[in-house]
Amino acid sequence: MLLFTHISFANEIFVSLKKNKVNVRYGPSFESDIKYVYKKINLPLKQIDKKENFRRIIDLKNNSGWIHISQLKKNNSVIATKNKVLFKKPTSFAKPIAQIKEGRLLIVEKCEQNWCKITSEEFEGWIKTDNIWGLN
Repeated sequence: MLLFTHISFANEIFVSLKKNKVNVRYGPSFESDIKYVYKKINLPLKQIDKKENFRRIIDLKNNSGWIHISQLKKNNSVIATKNKVLFKKPTSFAKPIAQIKEGRLLIVEKCEQNWCKITSEEFEGWIKTDNIWGLN
C-alpha cells in the first residue's frame, strides 16, 4: 500500500520586513535562540510556514528561520536577481532611466501584466517582472 503525503503551498506568500532590525529565531517562540538578525527594512522574504504568531521564512539566499508576525507586513518590495533596465513607461520602447544592479532592493508601487512600477532611492520607473525575487 502506498501512502502519499499532500504538501500544501498555500502558506507560501511573500512578505516584507517592517523594521530595520529583525530577529530570526530557530523556532516559533520568543524562547527560541536568535539565529541571525536582518538589518534591512522592506527586505522581501518568502513565508513558507506558520505557527501561531510566528512565520517561517526563507530569503533569496535560502537562509531560513522564524519571525514574529509583528515584524512582518504585506510584501511591497522585490530584489533584482540580474541587472535590469528601469524604463519611464511599461514598455521596452520607452526611454531608459537607469541601470538597476543585481541584488538591488526595489519598492513596488504597482504591477501590470509583465511590468512593475518601482522606486529605488532617487529613481522611479518601470521594470519587467522577469529576474526579480519577491512577487506573489
